[in-house]
Amino acid sequence: MELMVNGKKQALPEGLTVTQLLAQLKVVPERVVVEVNLDILKRAQFPQVTLKPGDQVEIVQMIGGGA
Repeated sequence: MELMVNGKKQALPEGLTVTQLLAQLKVVPERVVVEVNLDILKRAQFPQVTLKPGDQVEIVQMIGGGA
């Protein structure tokens, strides 16, 4: 299936959950916020949300710092 991930088309296996997508992309779930079709997901939803062809996914990495 094709998804838009951070503005880029990606061909991925059918039936992926958000958790599985993050694992494929080697992204640590605790350090990101994920939005699917303009809906921000809670981390507890990641394993329950199954992605569908054409979904738009935005993954935003948290960055700490400053003093």
